Amino acid sequence: MSSTGTIENLSAEQSVLGAVFLDPNVLDDISFLEDRDFLDPKHQEIYRVMKYLDRHNKPIDIVTVTDLYLQHQKQDQLSISYLTKLAESCPTTANVEHHANIVRSRAVRRRGADLGHEITELSREDFDTDEDYYAAVEAKIADLRPKENGRMKSLKEIRYEYFDYLVSKEIGYVPTHFPKFDGWCNGLWRGRLFVSAGRPSVGKTAMLLQRVMGVANHGPVLIYSQEMDDDELLDRMISNYTGIPYNRIKNKELNPHQYADVEDAYNALQDLPIFIQDAAGVTIDEVRATAKRFKRKYGDVAMVAVDYLQIMSISQKKQETRAQAVGNVTSTAKQMARELNCSFMMLSQMTRESENVKKPQLSHLKESGSIEQDADFVEFLWHDPNDTEQQGKVIQQFIAKGRDTGINEFRLLFRGWKQKFEELN
Repeated sequence: MSSTGTIENLSAEQSVLGAVFLDPNVLDDISFLEDRDFLDPKHQEIYRVMKYLDRHNKPIDIVTVTDLYLQHQKQDQLSISYLTKLAESCPTTANVEHHANIVRSRAVRRRGADLGHEITELSREDFDTDEDYYAAVEAKIADLRPKENGRMKSLKEIRYEYFDYLVSKEIGYVPTHFPKFDGWCNGLWRGRLFVSAGRPSVGKTAMLLQRVMGVANHGPVLIYSQEMDDDELLDRMISNYTGIPYNRIKNKELNPHQYADVEDAYNALQDLPIFIQDAAGVTIDEVRATAKRFKRKYGDVAMVAVDYLQIMSISQKKQETRAQAVGNVTSTAKQMARELNCSFMMLSQMTRESENVKKPQLSHLKESGSIEQDADFVEFLWHDPNDTEQQGKVIQQFIAKGRDTGINEFRLLFRGWKQKFEELN
């Protein structure tokens, strides 16, 4: 940046801070401005102090700002004369938004220039895969964009948007091809986080894959499998599709007729937009980056599925609990579902305590606090030994939480030998 540009930028920063001293209420008008947007470190600190005072409903003036510096023993970093100069630098608050936009615009360009150097440095680092490198680059690019705040809109302003929405042919849900479930809630809703939990041997992965094959008729599906490789997933999908016993496929004991059926099934499945990544320790940033690329290439993604949440690579900050770290993942997944207009399905473990009760509840989700809070739908798959059918294993499907749908229960027949679920009465 030229010296002239730097002077203009610092002048805009001083005008913004001076306007806040003049009328602290203008902070509400420039809430989009972040402390990192200021070029001068002194201005960054002053703005942070002002925001702190505002959050705690305290007056913002030279005395209160100076007092906070004194409390934190930072009085040597700032002089009262400089705060006075700031307060006197802005005779009116009329142009505060204009000056704040100048500050932010210059900041974005500075960060863009810095980002180029950071990406150059990333190219020298040793990443396990190219995907890890792409995710690191896209995470930095995402951080470049200013954090946008929502804007209040009147009903008059959103009238046309609403009626466009009413007459739009776009469907806000994706059928799963489970007739009773779809008849109840129309399928998996776009923009929602769906958590599916179950005890061992109830067919969680089989249920996921059967849904995937139904949903993929309506758009791309991305599967992140962290425990099974793509061959294992395909064995299950082929068995479901053909009815050939799963063990015969897994053990490669196919006769010529069955092999031909497998080939026909594969030809049909490969025409569906199903994509699989079979790597352990996936991060939520990697999932998000990949899904955004697919949206650019194919349009709206129908579903993103992760099997399963607790074995993802979940970074844990200093003094952060494991549950809080998991919460960061689920909140990002929920945000991603809305941002990409897709259904995000996340498989989850259950607590050991759930084995001692007949019917699971929300509290039986492992690390349940944030999962329960962030999820729009929570499903439990469990087996009641008193409910039997000769043709297979009866699995209870309990929708314990359903935003806009309420709760419900379904009986499913799981024929594990061919990895297939059927709905029962």
